[in-house]
Amino acid sequence: MRHGSNGVTTPVGGIQAGRLGAKTSNGDVLHLDAGRDRSALITGGAGFIGSHLAERLLDSGWTVYALDDVSTGSLENVARLQAHPNFHLVIESVLSASVVSELVHKCDVVYHLAAAVGVRLIVEQPVHTLLTNIQGTETVLEYCTRFGKRVLVASTSEVYGDHREERPLQEDARRVYGPTTARRWAYADSKAIDEFLALAYRDERDLDCVIVRLFNTVGPRQTGQYGMVIPRFVSHALAGSPLEIYGDGTQTRCFCHVSDTIRALEDLMDAKELTGEIYNVGSMERVSILELAARVLERTASKSELKFLSYDDVYGRGIEDMLHRIPAISKIRDAIGWRPTRTLDDILEDVVDHERSHLPTPLETAQRTAASASRDG
Repeated sequence: MRHGSNGVTTPVGGIQAGRLGAKTSNGDVLHLDAGRDRSALITGGAGFIGSHLAERLLDSGWTVYALDDVSTGSLENVARLQAHPNFHLVIESVLSASVVSELVHKCDVVYHLAAAVGVRLIVEQPVHTLLTNIQGTETVLEYCTRFGKRVLVASTSEVYGDHREERPLQEDARRVYGPTTARRWAYADSKAIDEFLALAYRDERDLDCVIVRLFNTVGPRQTGQYGMVIPRFVSHALAGSPLEIYGDGTQTRCFCHVSDTIRALEDLMDAKELTGEIYNVGSMERVSILELAARVLERTASKSELKFLSYDDVYGRGIEDMLHRIPAISKIRDAIGWRPTRTLDDILEDVVDHERSHLPTPLETAQRTAASASRDG
């Protein structure tokens, strides 16, 4: 555990809520300074999007409290923020009602980004997915309502389901889902329930909320561990490993740079007149997975081969892919003037540069090889 006068990192289960402030497992009071001008809680604050949002808010003068159990987030994502006097990391689950209550009470606004994400996680831990996404959101919404705090709820383009037409999806489009035996729809349904809950709290208890449906946000620090395609392609290309394409590669996606996404999140939060509304956030630059693979190979100058796998081979039964997912962004453009400014080429450049910067040096590679040989010997 590391803690000081300004920031704190605590082990899972290490915070208990009290009237005067949350407490660490050692009994020390964690004073959440409510006297600062602006303070924001980011659930999932050590995650890919959450860590980028934390950086942006700190640069804008906010005090940031990041709540994360680092199950899919990473301490590395926020390592450079730990020394910032206005950054506070609390390692605990969004399912911990006492901790959520304490943090929501002490902050001015809440960005609710915490969620179980990624196709692999959905397949391997469906109970965790449902509980985190539904119960966690209900807890956050309850305390935002109780303490009168504005909350931005991050949803997903998955809620639209399996639209086969190649056309932009409006926020009021019908949802097209598969059977309950296909596990992918558990994630889509759980995020749809999040939206229903937020809107119900708005209608019945006057919760000040805004909902964003994110379309394939990508950028530095995103991991391919849970199935995200661009970091997975880039890391394999740099390693000279085959690029694994699930299905036939004709499915299309639109990728949005994380810097554009967090700009949208901040601007929507600041637009206090926008409440009880849903907005798509994404790019309309469409690419097939086959073309994406070709562009990654070109960008990395890699000789990696393409390897085609069925979804059953990768995940087992219960996963269906969506052929197309294109956001209509006229609503958010009209509301706050937002549009993406970074292209797919910009995204690939940033992700490749980030992945290259984390490759082992020749010395590190030699040391690992020697250590492995020593163990085997």
